[in-house]
Amino acid sequence: MNVAAAVGRVLASLGVDTAFGVVGSGNFHVTNALIEHGVRFVAARHEGGAATMADAYARTGGRVGVLSVHQGPGLTNAMTGITEAAKSRTPLIVLAAEVTEPRSNFFVDQAALATAVGAVPLRITSAETAAAQTAQAFHLARDGRRTVLLNLPLEVQSRPVPTPPAPASFTSPPSVPVSLASAPPGHVSLASVPGFPGPSEPEAREVARLAELLGAARRPVFVAGRGARAARRELEELAERIGALLATSAVAKGLFRGSPWDLDVSGGFASPLTAELVRGADVIVGWGCALNMWTMRQGTLIGPEAKVVQVDLDADALGAHRPIHLGVVGDVALTARSVTTLLAGGGDDLRPAPAVPDSGLGILDVRDGAGREEPAVPDNGLGEPDVPDGSDSGARGVPGGGGYRSVALARRIARENRWRDVLYDDEGGEGRIDPRTLTIELDDLLPAERVVSVDSGNFMGYPSMFLDVPDERGFCFTQAFQSIGLGLATAIGAALAQPDRLAVAALGDGGALMGVAELETVVRLGLAMVIVVYDDEGYGAEVHHFGPDGHSLDTVTFPPVDIAAIARGFGCEAVTVRDRADLAAVAGWLDGPRHRPLLIHAKVSGARGAWWLEEAFRGH
Repeated sequence: MNVAAAVGRVLASLGVDTAFGVVGSGNFHVTNALIEHGVRFVAARHEGGAATMADAYARTGGRVGVLSVHQGPGLTNAMTGITEAAKSRTPLIVLAAEVTEPRSNFFVDQAALATAVGAVPLRITSAETAAAQTAQAFHLARDGRRTVLLNLPLEVQSRPVPTPPAPASFTSPPSVPVSLASAPPGHVSLASVPGFPGPSEPEAREVARLAELLGAARRPVFVAGRGARAARRELEELAERIGALLATSAVAKGLFRGSPWDLDVSGGFASPLTAELVRGADVIVGWGCALNMWTMRQGTLIGPEAKVVQVDLDADALGAHRPIHLGVVGDVALTARSVTTLLAGGGDDLRPAPAVPDSGLGILDVRDGAGREEPAVPDNGLGEPDVPDGSDSGARGVPGGGGYRSVALARRIARENRWRDVLYDDEGGEGRIDPRTLTIELDDLLPAERVVSVDSGNFMGYPSMFLDVPDERGFCFTQAFQSIGLGLATAIGAALAQPDRLAVAALGDGGALMGVAELETVVRLGLAMVIVVYDDEGYGAEVHHFGPDGHSLDTVTFPPVDIAAIARGFGCEAVTVRDRADLAAVAGWLDGPRHRPLLIHAKVSGARGAWWLEEAFRGH
């Protein structure tokens, strides 16, 4: 067994079940080694697509993603996808062949490329340490939540391994130190690699301070981010005890789906009611969430008297985007559980209130004692909901001393919180459909068990706000680098991770044409995917940003393209949608065998820019 074969065997033994890539001479053998040991290999049409597929597969499947690329241009082709993964702290291993001779056409400083985008560069240095170094790369990716570039020098790959690795040898990090590819010759311990986690248990003193803060809160709001995606139960238990409302960042959309206190996404995609309630909070806790300009709308969602708390595994993340009153280093689930335990022994003033009466249908009964509907929460004149000081004994999780929850507020959330319930003037006509109308109709047509992947661009808020998802695994948002063109590849990775759900790709015309090569991948894999292209015949973000100032838009607008015809050329079914009536073809496809993917070429009205992108340009 040589080094390339050992790398494949170790990764398979550690549970890697799928890898993505484009095969060239340098990664041919390691890719075949993965396949030999039972790993499914998904061949993409471009390394950039393969990188994003691996990223999405890891995010929505809860696994370590693997990408296999050729040396030099194979890696550089993948760099945008790798950058997105690194910025998102996706557990991903990039197996990259490497030439070390500077005179080679393929030579590039691959370690420097990885470092520049926030990935961790490692290298296999010898046949004797290859298996251990591969295992260390895996554990750094999984346990440290890092994107790791594992360089495989060509001259090392072919060397025989003295002792083939046993299948179960490396289930925990081996003691052999890892070699940082960007470091001087020698070995560096795994714990010294930036981003490798320390202890995840929070300090008792910090838990006590957080419990004290939450115990005194009258209007607490939790905002859960990427780091909280596995902690729903713990967060809901704590929120119920103190009467907190539940929101998420965009990447954790769906985490609290089904809760009567779910506000959905905080930030630019927030509904008017969500923005009102977050702005009215007296304590905001970001759980595994950066609380950045997106999630807090440039800070405008933080009330003048609100106290801001962050809980995160990474100490460097605390206060990185805005001042905070308290930062807690620790695992989200463990921290929430510790605070709940502490509050449970805190005396009568912290006891939970009786639960809301159940209607017998598994929903909250939000009527008053006489059977009348409760009125909406009144405004206190300061733009905040007027929440009484006394407890509301009919609301689940409203403690005796206060809390944000009330029967009336539960009713209001159920009635107003979805974007589709917000009135709007339909701007369709003259052969173009309003993107809001389009997306609401699709939300009604598509099955509830879905996974939605959204590209970047002026259109992206429509699928993000108007398409519901079943849970946090039902939404994949590859937007940390704000690159357009990743959406289709994202949907492929998400589809393979969750084959029991309908994959929905939401793309703009610009991003769709950038990533169009992967339509062949969708067809070849036989994925029953719905691909929605919001076509306004231009780069809408730039059109609406620069157009009002009188600038020429010739560089960012384009003549019409028959994207439906292109899709049919790849083997998809396709329909062009200009009004509601055209969506009958979508219903027909859903009712049929779904043997081929469906592309919906939606000619959308582009009369106005998206308000959420105003924040994007303020952040440039």
